[in-house]
Amino acid sequence: MKPGIHPDYHPVVFKDTATGDAFLTRSTVTSDKTIEWSDGGTYPLVLVDISSSSHPFWTGSRRVVDTAGQVEKFHRRYGRRGGRA
Repeated sequence: MKPGIHPDYHPVVFKDTATGDAFLTRSTVTSDKTIEWSDGGTYPLVLVDISSSSHPFWTGSRRVVDTAGQVEKFHRRYGRRGGRA
């Protein structure tokens, strides 16, 4: 690799704010926050809203969406229009 043209690739801890799970990996992202990891090292901490430990697809806990209620709410608010063209 050419020196000086690539970003710094270093260990970073990503923490899921929903579940509290954290994992250590390598990334080019930077952060002002730090965390002490189990190996005794101090690493930059990046907080994420969703990770594989909290995402409905990966956890299998899908949410039920009330589409019928939303359609009825739309019709009440805006009324039904004429037939299709």
